[in-house]
Amino acid sequence: MNIKPAASETGDPLLLTPGPLTTSASVKQAMVHDWGSRDQGFIAINKMVLEKIVELAGGQGTHVTVPVQGSGTFAVEAMITTFVPKSGKLLVVINGAYGQRAKKIAEIAGRAVATYETPEDTPPDLARLEKILVDDKAITHVFAVHCETTSGILNPIVEIAALVKKQGRRLLVDSMSAFGAIEIDARNVHYDALAASSNKCLEGVPGLGFVVCRNAALAECKGNATTLVLDLFDQAEGFAKTGQYRFTPPIHVIVALGKAIEEHAAEGGVAGRGKRYRENATVLIDGMRAMGFRTLLPNDLQAPIIVTFHMPTDPKFVFQRFYDGLKDRGYVIYPGKLTVADSFRMGCIGRLNADHMRGALAAVREVLDEMRVTNGGPALAAE
Repeated sequence: MNIKPAASETGDPLLLTPGPLTTSASVKQAMVHDWGSRDQGFIAINKMVLEKIVELAGGQGTHVTVPVQGSGTFAVEAMITTFVPKSGKLLVVINGAYGQRAKKIAEIAGRAVATYETPEDTPPDLARLEKILVDDKAITHVFAVHCETTSGILNPIVEIAALVKKQGRRLLVDSMSAFGAIEIDARNVHYDALAASSNKCLEGVPGLGFVVCRNAALAECKGNATTLVLDLFDQAEGFAKTGQYRFTPPIHVIVALGKAIEEHAAEGGVAGRGKRYRENATVLIDGMRAMGFRTLLPNDLQAPIIVTFHMPTDPKFVFQRFYDGLKDRGYVIYPGKLTVADSFRMGCIGRLNADHMRGALAAVREVLDEMRVTNGGPALAAE
């Protein structure tokens, strides 16, 4: 007998993805009202959102949140093209698709680019990174991904930041899949800018990227931008003068984010949100390993955001059937994005708890049984 399909508070399937993700009914409800973009009520909500993001970053008095209409990639492109001057050179630290994307952004913008790349399951070697900076004095900025959702790896961003500062360079951080659940405190981690978005660990909906900018660094960025709409310096100037967006904002997304930030605070902020995600990840990983599945990453490199699993080697396992079977039971997962291994991914973030993860594991077991797959893993010795 099939298990009853899982559903969110509003009856939708549960998204075991890296975002967009399952949101609360109250966050969805916040979007049913219309607001004028010049209305003082909306302006007040937006101001609260931007100030709360700075607080979550530990940047009160030293940093400012500059929002960008669009997905997280809009914010990353705005960050790179605003902060790296035409005469600058960007070193991109790559161990996944989002580092590759940053490289492409910089190249299209006409910036000089160097790369330091490791496999998707391997963090950067700090000694190697430092040698690159020592050897290439032309490098002015370093771009690093906090949690690379290609694999789920947690990169050593604190150590990278300390190294970059020691070498007198500027750091740009993509914290898209970590901000709000994994601490990165601007009082301890020195960066010029950090990009994230509304629809990841803050549990809002897609449509708003933002960049937490160090005030002193942003002040040096006038004239750097390669586009009008992604000019963070100009966007910040507009807010300072009027408190409003230069161009039409995604109003419903921002109001929903305001509600999501309230719920984030009620859960205990970064520590509380991170605790729930870690519990979700532990339940998921332990349960999948018990069925024979093998994780790409060892525990010490695994962020509690999204988990990559090797495809089973059993010839009866067909990923599309596996995916469809889980979706029919109310769980949506992600295909893999790796070059180092054939894989799929299951997320731990969003409005999900440990019971939801246990339900997902029961669904996995049922789908495997339907396919007559007795073991979910490759025939390899345990690590």
